[in-house]
Amino acid sequence: MSEGDSIGESVHGKSSVVYRFFTRLGQIYQSWLDRSTPYTAVRWVVTLGLSFVYMIRVYLLQGWYIVTYALGIYHLNLFIAFLSPKVDPSLMEDSDDGPSLPTKQNEEFRPFIRRLPEFKFWHSATKGILVAMVCTFFEAFNVPVFWPILVMYFIMLFCITMKRQIKHMVKYRYIPFTHGKRKYKGKEDMGKTFAS
Repeated sequence: MSEGDSIGESVHGKSSVVYRFFTRLGQIYQSWLDRSTPYTAVRWVVTLGLSFVYMIRVYLLQGWYIVTYALGIYHLNLFIAFLSPKVDPSLMEDSDDGPSLPTKQNEEFRPFIRRLPEFKFWHSATKGILVAMVCTFFEAFNVPVFWPILVMYFIMLFCITMKRQIKHMVKYRYIPFTHGKRKYKGKEDMGKTFAS
């Protein structure tokens, strides 16, 4: 490989200014993401606020319904992945390799592991809203459609998808929210002490 062939290197082997700028920008962005991790409620309030601003913008502009529909489908897809287990129990029925969800009362407790963790769900949902917001600044994305049909189709798609997901949850007996291992009461302490 000749000098300067690697990404981000100039002809003399030093990193280019553009590469260093974007690397530093990525590090700052990752730092902010890392700092926001423990603040779940605040992150979701900000995302809901962005969503509200986006909806107001679409309402005032009276357009970009197809972008909003695509955003809704994207969020539905993220939500389904958030509710789904990492290892699909229907694929693990016959094989005994790897962890699976408990199906009987006496089986060992295993916490619910999501296919899409909460943080990635929030991050992807927020990025989707921001991308949709940017799309509303370009007239090319303002495709004329009859929006009531999109709303009805989205509602129908949402109901069918959630029905399928709920049936899957009932069939394989899992709840996508884990509150910890169930605590059992032991024998009551009789208050007797042993003297030795």
